[in-house]
Amino acid sequence: MKRISNLLVAMTCIFVTSAQAVEPTPNKSLNPNPEVIGAIKGWANTGALKLSLPVTKFQLKNGLTVLLVEDHTVPMVSYHTWYRVGSRDETPGVTGAAHMLEHMMFKGAKKYDGKAFDRIFHENGISNNAFTTNDYTGFYQNLPSDKLELVMDMEVDRMSALALKPEDLKSEKEVVKEERRWRIDNNPMGVVRETMMGTVFKTSPYRWPVIGYMKDIEQYDSDKLRFFYSTFYVPNNAVLVLVGDFDTAKTKSLIEKYYGALDSRPLPRREYPKERTQSVQQNAVIRRDVQNDSFIIAFQSPKQSDPDMFALDLAANILGNGTSSRLYKRLVYQKQVATSTYAFNYALQDAGVYATGVMMKPGISHKETLDVVYNEIWKLRNQKVTDAELAKAKTQVIKDLVDSLKTMDGKARALAVNEIQTGTYENLFNDVEKYQAVTADDIKRVSEKYTNQTQRSIIVLEPKVKQGAANE
Repeated sequence: MKRISNLLVAMTCIFVTSAQAVEPTPNKSLNPNPEVIGAIKGWANTGALKLSLPVTKFQLKNGLTVLLVEDHTVPMVSYHTWYRVGSRDETPGVTGAAHMLEHMMFKGAKKYDGKAFDRIFHENGISNNAFTTNDYTGFYQNLPSDKLELVMDMEVDRMSALALKPEDLKSEKEVVKEERRWRIDNNPMGVVRETMMGTVFKTSPYRWPVIGYMKDIEQYDSDKLRFFYSTFYVPNNAVLVLVGDFDTAKTKSLIEKYYGALDSRPLPRREYPKERTQSVQQNAVIRRDVQNDSFIIAFQSPKQSDPDMFALDLAANILGNGTSSRLYKRLVYQKQVATSTYAFNYALQDAGVYATGVMMKPGISHKETLDVVYNEIWKLRNQKVTDAELAKAKTQVIKDLVDSLKTMDGKARALAVNEIQTGTYENLFNDVEKYQAVTADDIKRVSEKYTNQTQRSIIVLEPKVKQGAANE
């Protein structure tokens, strides 16, 4: 699924709000009636909705890609630095390195040590965080606009001279190990998700978890991470996105001043193993200390921005998104055997996963319910969805997309992910039209193409001890 958050169709403009509750300071030098940033053009004609943002794009001589969106709604800037590197760039035995390096980026560099880094952010009202995915790693700050040059200096410091001290790595490894326990090892649904990716993908690097395996986390050392940092954390592998209250010409000069001094470095040729098309059903059973059964039925799906992605997003919405979806109505309302249902199409840079899942009521087996889900998937392959279902799905999906662009931070994320995963931020502006163009025939066609029995992987989570046996 290409979108990052949620899309609002029931409004004519995308109003930008600050990441923090800051009262805007009047700026008399600005146009008293500025154009709203991010207008949806063609609202009166629902067949011609069009997203638009005033993006300035340029590239430094060292290869750094920069996207700027000037927006004076509030005196804030959302500052994003994303690197084209994720868990798919790792190898067996070094899984989780991208995520570990993300943590170490907060432990200090040449000019700003770890304590200074946090202290300066807090003292200047700057919120910051980071994340790692299969395909990319992102760092972001939401800051008062008069702190822009300060943040730029700090970001250049850790892009060029990260400390990677062994003592910092030793303590941070314990943090990441605890994070893995919390997210996966002691989280039954985390285990299900990890098992799903490892079942759907057998050769692709998407098969291992972003956080890495515990045995690999324990074996990290500074040399391993230094190689990863020196190879991928270079300006020609990065995208810098700024959205907010700044002057574009002045900010461009600042970026050239601070980042222009950094050297580019040759990037390795990245050839990822291509996943074979699944031709045999795969099964996995997990037993944990849980009260009820649950399961996921997953299928290989196409990569980000593949034309089929848009129809699969809508198919997932119709199948299992929300209380009015087909599965929820049938399993929660009518049969009353489940507590919740869901479906999604997770499109990555090289491949994707289309899946639906069900959480059963305690004491009710998943086995009969599997047949109900198979039947609903069969219907999508063999019968056209109704006009009303398709219209509702489009409304919800487009609402999600536009909602994600309401804030400066949301705009920056959407631009960055499209620039990295699709090759250009401009693809963001075509999404509404592509969703609107999907027909009932398209839903049927992609369902026939991707969701046959031999293409599915079934991951079941069961209680270690069945309820009936426990009561005997």
